[in-house]
Formats: sequence, C-alpha cells, structure tokens
Amino acid sequence: MNEFDRRTFMKQTAGAAAVISLMPEFTLASAFRADEPLKLALVGAGRQGRAILTELQKLTAAKVIAVCDSDESRLQAGLRRSQGADGFADYKAMLDKKKDIQGVVIATPTHLHKQIALDAVSAGKHVYCEGPMASTAEDCRAMAQAAAKVNTVFAVGHEARSNPVYKLARTFFKTDAFRELISIQAHNHQKNSWRVSASDGAKDREVNWRLDDAVSTGLAGELGTHQFDVVHWWLGEYPTMVRGHGGVRMYKEDGRKVADTVTCDMLFPNGARFDYRATLSNSYLGKNEVFFGSNSAFKLAWTHGWMFKEADAPTQGWEVYANRQQFHNDEGITLIADATKLASQGKLKEGVGLPNSPLYYALEQFLKSSIEGKPAICSAEEGMRAAIVGILANKAIVTGQEIKITEADLK
Repeated sequence: MNEFDRRTFMKQTAGAAAVISLMPEFTLASAFRADEPLKLALVGAGRQGRAILTELQKLTAAKVIAVCDSDESRLQAGLRRSQGADGFADYKAMLDKKKDIQGVVIATPTHLHKQIALDAVSAGKHVYCEGPMASTAEDCRAMAQAAAKVNTVFAVGHEARSNPVYKLARTFFKTDAFRELISIQAHNHQKNSWRVSASDGAKDREVNWRLDDAVSTGLAGELGTHQFDVVHWWLGEYPTMVRGHGGVRMYKEDGRKVADTVTCDMLFPNGARFDYRATLSNSYLGKNEVFFGSNSAFKLAWTHGWMFKEADAPTQGWEVYANRQQFHNDEGITLIADATKLASQGKLKEGVGLPNSPLYYALEQFLKSSIEGKPAICSAEEGMRAAIVGILANKAIVTGQEIKITEADLK
C-alpha cells in the first residue's frame, strides 16, 4: 500500500453512495528513459500495429528500425509512422538481415502469432505479443514453453496489468475499503461491424479473419480475453466453469457465422460469478469491469476508474483532500494521488484520468523489463491462461454447452 497516499481517499457523504475517480501518483512522472533505446521491429502494420508505432514514437527508450507486413499498403502506412525504419514483406527475411534487432513486437492477426513468436524467441529477441496470445490452446502452450526456456523477455499485451488506474485500484481490492468480493461484471459494447473492406477481393477472407469461424475466437476470445485477464490478475485465480450464449443480432445480411452479441457466465473457485457481455451492435456502457464488494464497488474503464462506497462502510480518514463531483443522485469525490500537492497548485481536477493510452503503459513496461532484465508484467504463462479461457468461453458460446475448466487446461 506504500505506493499511494491513503489520505487522499474519500469521505462518505450522508445517505449517498460515493464515487471516486482514481489517479495514481506515478502517472505524473516522466516516461522511462534508457541510456540506449531498445531497437525494435514491428511485425503487422494493421490498425493495432500502427497504434503501437504511434505510442512507441512517444517513448525515448524505443527505436523502431524495421517494419514488416505482407501487404504493401499497410507496410507503407507503417513506415510513415516510423522514422528511418527498413520495410520488409517477410519477417524471416527481416530477422535474417537486421541482426541488430533487439525486440520484436507482434501485431498480426491472432492465429498468426505463434510461428512469428517462436522464430523471434529462437533468434534471441525480446518479444511483445499482442493479446490474445494465440487462437488455439496448443499454440498458446507452445509459445509459453518456448518463452520459459530463454532469458529474454516475453510480454503479452494485456494492458490492464501495467495500467496505472488498475494498479492503484487493485491495491485497495483486498482491504477494508472493498472487503468481501460479491460478484463481477464486465462489458465490451461497441458499434462496429468488424468487417474490413479489401482492396483486392481475393484478400477478403484474409483481412476479415475475425469473421472467419475457422480461425477466429469471436468476441469472447478477441475482446474478452483482455478483460478476463483483469479478473485473473485481481483474484489470483481462474474460472472453473463457463457457460455462454451468442448470436448474430444486427449484421444478419453479410453471411457471418461469428456472433455479434455474446454473454458468458463464469464461476470462480471462491464462489464468485463473473458475468461478461460483449456486442458489436450497440455502444452503450462501452468497455468496463465492475467488482462488487461488501463495502464498495470498483468500476474500471481503462482510462478512468471509480469507487462507489456503501453507506455503511467505515470511513478511513482520507476525506479532507476532496474534489467533489455529482453523478446523477450521488455525490462523489475524485481520488487523485498526491492530491495535497495538486490542490496547493490549484490543479486538482487536472489529475483525473490517464494522460496516455493504456497501450502506452504496456509498451513502456515492456521496454523497461527488456532493458533492465526484469520479468514481463504479463508473462507468456499468464497470457496463455487468459487466451485459453477466452478460447473455452468461445467454445461455450458456439456449442451452447457448459464447459468445465480444469487446472490441466491452463498448463
């Protein structure tokens, strides 16, 4: 608990639920710096790959020296976002010719991650692999086994683990501020068909891999895995059962088989249930996770977080450093680390929310781990478990069956 100032916690207002916006102290610090930047190659210059390049440009500890994509237009778009990087259509040729590459960032479609990762690990490179880690349990295990045999860093891009808001909230999760876990809910609601226009009709299936049920793990696998990892991280355990349902509710005219709306119900060993819902048909509620406790509830929304205290929860004495906000009928107090200092500067409200995207912090942590020789904040083993849970959740949705999840499944 020593990372944060408990005095900045909120006072319960009489008869009202209170809400806290969470802001950790270290987000105000300058970015991680190194004597020499880590020389990186990006494989996969699609939308996520280009987002990664944008964030890496902000980090002085990184230097992108190569970009690889089999599609020429995506490759050129990626090269425009890097300064002086060499372009390649084949990652094996890139690894062979650019011997000074120190780390490989993988942002290809999920089902293509495995071989690229294995080859990068074999070549002695640090690896940042976008989550989910892979689209089959077998591929996940092969990647985790390879990563366990080397001293280089293998990080999986589950961004919550390096997200300052989530790290702050987690420090209070097993304290009296939260108390007993009651249940968990999560949503990922967006209005997005997932369909991509292909310049070449022959590439339609390739670019729309998320809609190809032969390789796609659906909403539960592609989106849910990231949120499942949040729950694994906070609880320190994994579900023992998953049930699911799904269907095509909106995009019925394009012939897709992958559901655009799904629900999952998971049971954890401690008896808590996790209700997950995702849709591409409506954006209301957005992307968030809610942990319900006997003294409060935490709502986490990736760039912001809030704590809603129960009326009968004990006060802790942090009440004086408060920026009050009104949330419908409830009055809340913004939680900001180092609130005393910011208040003295008249900048209390400026401390709300992340100054950078969650992706920024995940990449920053990867660079720090690689340069300093420290373990990845989300290891290949944890990435494997999150991906396998997502794969089994998708199986439950597709089959309509209740799926048991054993310890052996996650090894």
